[in-house]
Amino acid sequence: MQAYVYAARQQAAALADALGDAARGARLRQQAEDLRSRFESAFWCEEQGTYALALDGMKRRCRVRSSNAGHCLFGGIAAPDRARQVADMLVGADMFSGWGIRTIAAQEQRYNPMSYHNGSVWPHDNGMIAEGFSRYGFDDLVMKPFGALFDASAAMDAYRLPELLCGFRRRHGEGPTLYPVACSPQAWAAGVVFQMIQACARLSIDHAGSRLLVRHPTLPAFLTFLKFTNITLPFGTVDLLIERERGQIVVSVLEQSGPFHVEVIR
Repeated sequence: MQAYVYAARQQAAALADALGDAARGARLRQQAEDLRSRFESAFWCEEQGTYALALDGMKRRCRVRSSNAGHCLFGGIAAPDRARQVADMLVGADMFSGWGIRTIAAQEQRYNPMSYHNGSVWPHDNGMIAEGFSRYGFDDLVMKPFGALFDASAAMDAYRLPELLCGFRRRHGEGPTLYPVACSPQAWAAGVVFQMIQACARLSIDHAGSRLLVRHPTLPAFLTFLKFTNITLPFGTVDLLIERERGQIVVSVLEQSGPFHVEVIR
């Protein structure tokens, strides 16, 4: 929740700037920075290399390794020097089942791979974590949850990811263990496909500069290309192709209408 508030204040500051209220933008950024500082002091667990799950009624850290810490990367509140520690923890053997990142680590006291919140794998949770990895430039780690959920979808009816999966360890020649009462289909599980693609493509719009930005695009090993058709922007439309060519990621504009530029930042 602290990460979401931090991100909201940062984005509200950008809106204030766009509306010509620089003073309000500065106040919001300062509030975000104050929150980040307090959060780091209150939640960081050095011995575990991650952020506490919560603070109890006495403001003591609940030292549980959980996927919640990945949302600190998603929101951008995590300090850069600590973000990699959190990311490495999330893809470690205790957290990563092979089908995705578990909600809590397998060695935690309350771990149960069939529990709704205490050891299962949620696709939308993994999508937000993957966006967090992407935000901090951990390209090598983005592919872990992306590849795991891609493989899991191949075992699902109509390739549709359910609300959650059981957190049992992936075994050779076996598919994921379905959660008996998971909603399927479910909207935020379906939406994870677009989150994972955005984590790789890193598309953003510079409205003032009339630009579509493609920042340091990457592709997982199981994809040779991503093709986007009819991306509708405030100033036109564009078709894009992101592909792997001789070990490099190449971005091509296939068709474009409107007065804007597509800029690739490598």
